[in-house]
Amino acid sequence: MAISLGRVFDAIRTVVPPADAALIHGDHVTSWGNFHRRTDALAASFLAGGAVAGDKVALLLRNGPAYAEVTVAALKARLVHVNINYRYIGEELFYILDNSDAVVLVHDAEFAPLVAPLSHRLPRLAQIIEVGSAFEAAATGDAVLPPQDHDPDDMLFIYTGGTTGSPKGVMWAQGDLWLLMGGGASIGESPLTGIDVLLANIAAGVGRQRSLVLPPQMHGTGFLTTLSTLARGGCVVTLPGGFEPHAALAACAAHSPDYAVVVGDAFARPLLAALDAGAGSIGSLATILSSGTMWSPEVKAGLLRHNERLILLDALSSSESLGIGVSMTSAATAGAATRFTAGPETIVVDDGLHPLGPGETGRLARGGLNPVGYYKDPAKSAATFPTIDGKRYSVAGDWATVEADGSITLLGRGSHCINTAGEKVFPEEVEEALKTHPAVDDALVFGVADAKWGQAVTAIVAGSAAGEAEMIAHVRVHLAPYKAPKRVIWVREVPRAPNGKADYAAAKRLATEVF
Repeated sequence: MAISLGRVFDAIRTVVPPADAALIHGDHVTSWGNFHRRTDALAASFLAGGAVAGDKVALLLRNGPAYAEVTVAALKARLVHVNINYRYIGEELFYILDNSDAVVLVHDAEFAPLVAPLSHRLPRLAQIIEVGSAFEAAATGDAVLPPQDHDPDDMLFIYTGGTTGSPKGVMWAQGDLWLLMGGGASIGESPLTGIDVLLANIAAGVGRQRSLVLPPQMHGTGFLTTLSTLARGGCVVTLPGGFEPHAALAACAAHSPDYAVVVGDAFARPLLAALDAGAGSIGSLATILSSGTMWSPEVKAGLLRHNERLILLDALSSSESLGIGVSMTSAATAGAATRFTAGPETIVVDDGLHPLGPGETGRLARGGLNPVGYYKDPAKSAATFPTIDGKRYSVAGDWATVEADGSITLLGRGSHCINTAGEKVFPEEVEEALKTHPAVDDALVFGVADAKWGQAVTAIVAGSAAGEAEMIAHVRVHLAPYKAPKRVIWVREVPRAPNGKADYAAAKRLATEVF
């Protein structure tokens, strides 16, 4: 049964014990009772300031209580969440605010100098609220939130930078997101049949996880984990100052989360290094989920050394397509290559959008519940959400091979595919091969224009320096020779965004400086 998330949060106030923690950020704890009071007041403040149902609320915020409070307040007021990458400046920031038609902007104080020069160019932006005294006044005010006629078709936006062009606002109907979350079911559990079952579960303490959210909440992985945890009456734990492995282990010791979310090796490898150095424990965790990028089998195996009962999940998803597939690793399968079990709506198609069979390589496509499209971009919407054999699919750009047993081996994003002497090389498979070498902590692979090869496979590598010939030979053991890098460049740190995703443009600039 499709239900708006706004209705979910209105309903769960009746069964979540008000003294229980909803948000933990360092030493700051927000109880569920206070969370409801604050989100009600914020929602009422947005509406009193002139916002109406369907208007957009933009969040320029780092991880912390304000992100969850503004999001849920927007849902309660039938307003549309718009995430902003806090690395954006100048025209990038203006683009998101303008393209989204934001009416309300809530931002951290550190971003005030970026916001001030843009406000006069954004006539629709009626409310600008800085976290601090102005935010607290809105969150503790006495304005009353009138009853709202919540609808499953109420929107929620997730802006994604994508791989090419300007960021795009992915439009999700809240009811569809709710169903993709299992209707409030815990990870791995059967979907719930309605809100009454959810309320009964919450009242019984079922599914009320305490989630440690390590990636930025302004990106899909951190955001959706925050949202789904709170929608089940759970508690979200975030770190002041962003991700730092020792701080993450300290949070595990202090708050005993039973669930954590990372984005691949960029988070998991430093966490493992801290564990190996004896900095803490992950003994409270039952599950760690990674989404958004590849996660190395050897890193998973390392984490399992520190907690043999862990279940490690690779979620194959994107902002445009949730639930493409999942890979589960336990102590019994530690170190095994990552193979994804396809979701029931997932197929692989060729360039002509024809479904492919075992042994063939093409693009992943997912039918069923998908976004409405990209905001104000019908052309890109039509390209990404085509109709195949009479059914609408999301084809977000990931390439994969269908194995004989029906499982899927992920190759990577087609937009980063390297064409070297007419052969296709997907960066992710070379990166994973490099990271199996003991000297390598992280790696990015990309193509550099070359007179002989067209594009030369090139690697940026961080870790304990080893010889270039040794690295190339190591890859050749695991992959076809043409996939091995022609050049390997050692750097102190591989360039990545705060959410752990690869910054290929910055990596190419580093390579250009060396050549």
